[in-house]
Amino acid sequence: MRGQLNLSIIGGDASVCLLILKLVSSARSFKTFLKRSFSMPLDAQFSPDGQFIAITHGKQIQFWRTPGFHDMEFAPMVLHRTLAGPFDDVLSIKWSPDSKCKDMTVRVFSTDPIEGFEPSILTGHREAVLGAWFSVDAQTIYSVSKDGSLFVWKYKTLDSISSQTSAPDAKKRKKGETAEPMRKWVLTSRQYFNQNHAKVVSCDFHANSNLLVVGFTSGVFGIWELPDFINIHTLSISQKKLDAVTISPSGEWLAFGSSRLGQLLVWEWKSESYVLKQQGHNHEMNCLSYSPDGQYVVTGGDDGKVKLWNTQTGFCFVTFPEHSASIQAVEFSKRKANVVFSASLDGTVRAFDLVRYRNFRTFTSPTHVQFGCIAVDPSGDVVCAGSVDTFEVFMWSVQTGQLLEVLSGHTGPVSCLAFSPIEGRLVSGSWDRSLRTWNLFNRDSSSEPFTHQSEILALAYRGDGKEVAVATLDGQITIWDVELHRQVGTIEGKKDVGGGRKVGDRVTAANNSNSKYFTSLCYTVDGSCLLAGGNSKYVCIYDVKAATLLRKFQISHNLSLDGMHVELDSRNMTEAGPRELIDDTGDMSDIEDRRDDSLPGAKKGDLSLRSKTRPEARTKCVRFAPSGRTWAAASTEGLLLYSLDDAIMFDPFDLEIDITPESILAAVDETKEYLRALVMSFRLGEKSITKAVFERTPVASVNVIVKGLPHKYLEKLIKFLVERMDTTQSVQLNLTWSLGILRFHGQYLKDRSQEFAGPLRGLVKGISKLQDVLAKVTNGNINSLRFLTSQMALAEKSASKAAATTLDEVVMEELF
Repeated sequence: MRGQLNLSIIGGDASVCLLILKLVSSARSFKTFLKRSFSMPLDAQFSPDGQFIAITHGKQIQFWRTPGFHDMEFAPMVLHRTLAGPFDDVLSIKWSPDSKCKDMTVRVFSTDPIEGFEPSILTGHREAVLGAWFSVDAQTIYSVSKDGSLFVWKYKTLDSISSQTSAPDAKKRKKGETAEPMRKWVLTSRQYFNQNHAKVVSCDFHANSNLLVVGFTSGVFGIWELPDFINIHTLSISQKKLDAVTISPSGEWLAFGSSRLGQLLVWEWKSESYVLKQQGHNHEMNCLSYSPDGQYVVTGGDDGKVKLWNTQTGFCFVTFPEHSASIQAVEFSKRKANVVFSASLDGTVRAFDLVRYRNFRTFTSPTHVQFGCIAVDPSGDVVCAGSVDTFEVFMWSVQTGQLLEVLSGHTGPVSCLAFSPIEGRLVSGSWDRSLRTWNLFNRDSSSEPFTHQSEILALAYRGDGKEVAVATLDGQITIWDVELHRQVGTIEGKKDVGGGRKVGDRVTAANNSNSKYFTSLCYTVDGSCLLAGGNSKYVCIYDVKAATLLRKFQISHNLSLDGMHVELDSRNMTEAGPRELIDDTGDMSDIEDRRDDSLPGAKKGDLSLRSKTRPEARTKCVRFAPSGRTWAAASTEGLLLYSLDDAIMFDPFDLEIDITPESILAAVDETKEYLRALVMSFRLGEKSITKAVFERTPVASVNVIVKGLPHKYLEKLIKFLVERMDTTQSVQLNLTWSLGILRFHGQYLKDRSQEFAGPLRGLVKGISKLQDVLAKVTNGNINSLRFLTSQMALAEKSASKAAATTLDEVVMEELF
């Protein structure tokens, strides 16, 4: 059995720190921090003060000094100390107030040698110790074991323990000598959680608030206040065991993780409410598709679930569990962005409404078949699916749900389908080494085959509908001109797609021809490049005309996945085969861990059970976003999003407690931090708060704020301005913000005109509307001024006439 080691640091002096070390059995997972050759799988962690790096090395722990770049050291990595004592290989290190132990002991070490200090071993637990922590005053240690027991250890003097033990020491001391009293760790109390025979699998302790959080195998967690051991509350939040738990630095939020269900939960224990609740696919992700506006990504997995993800936040907000078997293909409707289609091995093709979040149509075949691919025509009225057992292509009407036609002609499983973006032409690829084109909307629906040298695995239509790229089992990508029915290019990708050496391979990765092929293709928006992913750790981008490789992306650096190592360690080879493939679940202590519900010979299964099923690093599906700026890959590691821009635009939701309406308004009114308040209001997402910050910002500070605004908030600011122009009449304020955006971020917006096309059109529309309103007002004012001036001229003229008449009368009276 492997083990895991965690370290805890206490004490005020950085040079003399105490550590709690404990060893526990854990899963085969590790991460590499240093490019150094170690004989065992290792883990490495920085110390909280950043002075040391702790690295596991077999049953030892090595402390290395952190490189100091400010001193310009020639050999920055210096071995500081090596610790030994655990009885099993150490795989994990954590510099935090917790530790784990397999031999049911708690060990106290020091980072630096201290004269007279001897490591302490605290025994008494009957099962593996999962966590131990120091109190704030460093005089108490709390340890939790797997059987649900809590031990409290106190650091007491020998005089307080027994007055007799100090007498011999007192005789040995010379007169006038003063010595520090001897101390030792003593077990003072035992407490038990009593959760109906459920065992503890995770725990964490917050020293400042004295809160202990414990997760159990039943999916229940509890919060206790120490040292009085008062149960605050106990709740069930999952159907499977909670493998990980941690407490936020403030002690208000609790985070839980369940590997069996792929769940991530953030719980606020004071209000007893969820802050975040996310769940990914239980098993591998097989397919994905972008929405027409590029804001959402839909995925399908082996767990039979269809999930919808937001590309800006990275969160899943809709899950459809209607399928009963693995989902092989998903597709958005090109015209109706609120409709998603999915094909599954359960023999159904389903259509989901993203407005009401329901399955509004289910398409079936006369006989039970398994569907492996799907295609939707550009109008969104027809959906087609290819079967893997009857070798036929089925076509349905989306409006009526009726089966329109069954296309036969392939003699092998249909592996891929695609509609022409321009016309109603369907292209299908099969394992019978043929590519067929179908004119579905003509009277004659006969197909025209294109023969290949190997089985067809994937195909992709170019945006103009004139070319089709086909990936075959021999590692080649063939380019066909559909209109002229001839081959126009070939890309040799066998050497590019080759990854690392798998555990069961008998030859090196360079000489192994297995798995060197692409399983997914996608054209760029302009059709000049081709994105390809397959059964390796690389995703390749090719130039179609030159047939050359432009760049390779490595989807993972997780060395626990199969196919990541270039060379294998021969010492891991045993008489029974590779050590990594030996099933050692029978040696586990828990019954639920030893239970095996999988079928004999099944290679797919729960990815959290690394000892039973070793997942392989590969890419199942790749797709470009409609904007052409990003692309996504469905891989073993999950859904990966890549951006072609230099700036990282991905901004996940920040779970920060200090982002509240009160703190935002305080930043505006008290500290006058207008830029910080604006960014916090965008993160909070409440329009009323953003409006308040916007209106309280002085006009003289607008240019400074816009200049310092990060690029990832430009879209939110422009959209807010567009909405504000429709509802308010603050012409000067709105135009000042708009002018600042164009002045300081104009080049950035120009380079990404496709990405900001919608918000910029809205801004132009709003400014044009203001111009029209101002034009009407100014024209009306001009006419009013002309009328007033004309009236004034008439009044002056009439007044001058009246004065002249009066003058004439006076003169006449004087004459006569």
